[in-house]
Amino acid sequence: MEEMEEELKCPVCGSFYREPIILPCSHNLCQACARNILVQTPDSESPQSRRASGSAVSDYDYLDLDKMSLYSEADSGYGSYGGFASAPTTPCQKSPNGVRVFPPAAPPPPAALAPPPPPRNACLTCPQCHRSLVLDERGLRGFPRNRLLEGVIDRYQQGRAAALRCQLCEKAPKEAAVMCEQCDVFYCDPCRLRCHPPRGPLAKHRLVPPAQGRVSRRLSPRKISTCTDHELENHSMYCVQCKSPVCYQCLEEGKHSSHEVKALGAMWKLHKSQLSQALNGLSDRAKEAKEFLVQLRNMVQQIQENSVEFEACLVAQCDALIDALNRRKAQLLSRVNKEHEHKLKVVRDQISHCTVKLRQTTGLMEYCLEVIKENDPSGFLQISDALIRRVHLTEDQWGKGTLTPRMTTDFDLNLDNAPLLQSIHQLDFVQMKVSSPVPAPPILQLEECCTHNNSATLSWKQPPLSTVQVEGYILELDDGNGGQFREVYVGKETMCTVDGLHFNSTYSARVKAFNKSGVSPYSKTLVLQTSEGTKGYQEHNIPNNL
Repeated sequence: MEEMEEELKCPVCGSFYREPIILPCSHNLCQACARNILVQTPDSESPQSRRASGSAVSDYDYLDLDKMSLYSEADSGYGSYGGFASAPTTPCQKSPNGVRVFPPAAPPPPAALAPPPPPRNACLTCPQCHRSLVLDERGLRGFPRNRLLEGVIDRYQQGRAAALRCQLCEKAPKEAAVMCEQCDVFYCDPCRLRCHPPRGPLAKHRLVPPAQGRVSRRLSPRKISTCTDHELENHSMYCVQCKSPVCYQCLEEGKHSSHEVKALGAMWKLHKSQLSQALNGLSDRAKEAKEFLVQLRNMVQQIQENSVEFEACLVAQCDALIDALNRRKAQLLSRVNKEHEHKLKVVRDQISHCTVKLRQTTGLMEYCLEVIKENDPSGFLQISDALIRRVHLTEDQWGKGTLTPRMTTDFDLNLDNAPLLQSIHQLDFVQMKVSSPVPAPPILQLEECCTHNNSATLSWKQPPLSTVQVEGYILELDDGNGGQFREVYVGKETMCTVDGLHFNSTYSARVKAFNKSGVSPYSKTLVLQTSEGTKGYQEHNIPNNL
């Protein structure tokens, strides 16, 4: 339930909504906050005449990108709503609370010279989408009251008030004894005496029991939503084009004569069903996200373990070499640690990003579930379209790639300790080569490779298109039992005969080239089969089993 709290707070004051109203853009505002951000703008023409003339756009020069906060009926997708016209195209600015508003009117000239004052229209700018509206003569009363949201906030706060704790205790918070309605803080008795004395500037604050607190303002029974144009009429139908409930008198007056109108209860059930279906898909995404977070946290531990193991192998290899390797060992460990930190940073960043997104998704889900519990068809239909769009949009954000780790747990580093001791100063991870290129892997020439009794002859060459200089080659064979490879030849020749092998054994051979820049990757592995015994002369061509 805590994740849902963000859905229940006003974007202007940051507190729980108080008497929320629904704007045409489907966002909500406290009625008091909406009144605070209202701006009076001078207007010599009515909104209707301004829309009819269409010439107001050229009367002003827009400043910077502020014009993007103004939307007309044509470009915003919203028509007139409850008698509200789109905002006049006057340059807007940002108020201290971050909301784009219209600038106040210039002071009038002296009374002796001033003409009759022009009519003034109140302008309201949504703090979330920055769409501006000019209010008609009804003012804020023209916006519908979101009683469904009030009911969700009531239940949320009543459930939270059961275990309220003091917000000022330093260690173990004690149970709250009172709440200050002005400070909006819960106090235990010692903290109240210490931080909220009964004398001085705080003496006029009202202290109430914590169970009442902020919930007490909303314990009165909620009224059934009524039509904004006809306050005595309840909503009975739903206009599909306007996407809003309407009353019988609205239909009688012909305001929706050309619109498709359906029964309120039928549309209520339909939208509830659509929201429930959308929540099912979002719920599956949330479950996948939770499992994905567990996977990411396990990756952190696995990276730690792999890092320790990799460092131990690296130290063991370096200690087995001559003293010249000690200076190089510190550099290699530093690179491993950097790779370790990089992997951890990527995974932790992804954990943080996914946690925030999951928290938002969970909050939206809990809020939607609370909305579905409401039995107010009119209030539900006022916000259902916006909620359905948000649920689908949030589900799409959990698309392909979001639940895929951005980093593997393995360390793609390979320490090559095979070169001769005179090349130790060039020792490096094979993935981190210097500027000049290393040779390409040699190609074993199968037609020239053969075995004779307990000896084997191998031949190789550089790739035909390779132009990189080669200083020598390193030929390696295993022990004939699938064990580790060992060097049997180092030199510039491209053919080598190896004697003293075991009879009736299977050997694996590979070769690589080297120059001053480093060592090439290995060639493909060749399988060699020695003779069964010493009797007779046996020669076997090597099959094409690379």
